This record gives sequence, C-alpha cells and structure tokens, in this order.
Amino acid sequence: MPKISNKTARKDRSYQLYLGVDGGGTKTSVALMNEAKEVVAEGVGGPSNPLRVGVETAVANIAKAIDAACDSGGVSRGDIVAATLGLAGVRRRDIRERVRESFALRFRVRKVRVTTDADIALYGTTLGKAGIVVIAGTGSVCCGINDKGEMAVAGGWGPVAGDEGGGRGIAGEALHRVAKASDGRGPATMLSESAASYFRASNLENLIGAIYAPQMDNSRIAGFARSVAETARNGDKIAIEILADAGRELGTAAAAVITKLGLQDAAIPVGCVGSVFHAGELLTGPMKAVITQVAPKAKLAEPLMPPAHAAALMALENGNNGSGK
Repeated sequence: MPKISNKTARKDRSYQLYLGVDGGGTKTSVALMNEAKEVVAEGVGGPSNPLRVGVETAVANIAKAIDAACDSGGVSRGDIVAATLGLAGVRRRDIRERVRESFALRFRVRKVRVTTDADIALYGTTLGKAGIVVIAGTGSVCCGINDKGEMAVAGGWGPVAGDEGGGRGIAGEALHRVAKASDGRGPATMLSESAASYFRASNLENLIGAIYAPQMDNSRIAGFARSVAETARNGDKIAIEILADAGRELGTAAAAVITKLGLQDAAIPVGCVGSVFHAGELLTGPMKAVITQVAPKAKLAEPLMPPAHAAALMALENGNNGSGK
C-alpha cells in the first residue's frame, strides 16, 4: 500500500503534481500529491455536484479549492500534470464530459479523468482489490468491485428518488416526524425542539417558513442529520428509530452490491465514508446486521485513505500510464 503523508512543499522546488478532487453536495476537498506519493497540499471549497449546482458553479468551486490548496502548500497550479475529479452527480457520460471540458478551459492539465465520488472512495478503501464502500454524506450511494474487476452500484438517486440513509434522507424523515408530532398524528419527540433550534425558528409554526425559505437548499437541510444524531444520543426514541432505519437502508444497498458481485462468501472490507457515520453505532449497528445476513465475513472498515487522496493517487497512476481521460 502506498504511504500517504502530509508534507509542505518548498516554494523553490519544481514539482509534478497530481490533483485529486472529492466533490459532493455540500463541499469539495482537493489534494495535491507529488511523484513520491506524498500529499503536499490540501484545500476545501463549496459544493461541486453538477446536478445540484450546475457545471460552471461546480468547476468554479473546484477551482477555489485548488487555489486554497496551492496557497496553503506554496505550490503552483502550473505544476499539476494530471487530475482525477471524483464528483457526486456525474454518473451520466454527457455530464462527465461537460465537467471535463469546463475544467480544461480553466486549467492547462494534460490528463483529466472525471469519475464518481463513489469510485474514488472505493479505491481509497480497497486500492483496487475486492470490496465495497458506502458513502453517506448529503446523499448516499454504494459502490463495489470484485476480484475480476467487475463493478456494481446501488443508490445515488438523489433527494427525489433516493438518498436513503444519507443526511438529506435522515433530515427529511426527522422533519416528517416533527410535523406529525405537531399535528398529533405521531408521538412527541425531542426532534421538535432540535429542529426549531437548527432552523432558527421561534416556534413550530415558523418552522414551516424556515424549511421552505428560498435560500434553503439540500445541503442545509441535510446538516440537520447531525442534530438528529445528537438527539438520538440523548435518548429520543424517534431519533434512534430514524438512525436505525437509515442504517438498514445503507446495509440494504451494500447487500445489493455484494450480491451483484458474488462476494457473499468473501472476507471483504466495507468502507464507511461520509459525515452521516459520525452517528456511530446507532447507525452502523443496524447497517452491519443487514450486511452480515448476506455476507457473514464482511467487516466494516475505515478507508485506507481519504477520497481526495485516493483521487490524487488515481491521477498519478493515470498520468503515468499514458491515459488521458
């Protein structure tokens, strides 16, 4: 396994740098890696899911994150020779190509690959070996690979048709429960107070105006998932139930990928990536229970490296094997 370390680049030395981008519906993380496979600079920017913010805004936010990395590491954009952009919302080939073209207009990088955030997270978990990764941030998706190099995906359908187990899905269900509690259609829950506080509403009647305000977006709503987790840790039964359901949904997605790839009998890692996993055992316990019913030897695992680092390593390998896309 390549050793990834954080080292500050010297300004007086010329580098060939490899760019890795991990872009989602809330933020963008970038890493710049040198030929020794050392991460020399990192930066953060705004969301870069083109389906949610548009291609131009996505690329602009990537550019800001790159500038932040270059400033912090004392390196130059001009030293970037290859890039892998791992983004949410780019499963369609035409969107990937539009992002690549827009990125190419801003940067003189010879070799650029645009792929999904699931692909880079998977590589960061398995380094190309058999295994799967579950991503649960703003949205949710599961991706896996077997020993034959075959890949499979479950989830990634976005807030309208999917995102079960992701922050948006958890927050949406919590708001449903708050609405029911307010109307007397469901049991009382501490989530009502948590929602009023998070969305800065003086009372539940004003909560309606807050969550439907023009400036409210999926990222802001998804952030309420952290409050749901905190409310669950404080013992609220409804919040605990919501997290358990979310874990089971993520486990079901993982089980579907495992089955598609024929990995039921393999001792594979199941990487867990994304802010939702901060909920801990309240979510991962039910998730693991579903997975082990299908694949008893599978183990939840920490990724070997962050997705942005994995994307940078993919860029290095892409740049060295002569592939340009």
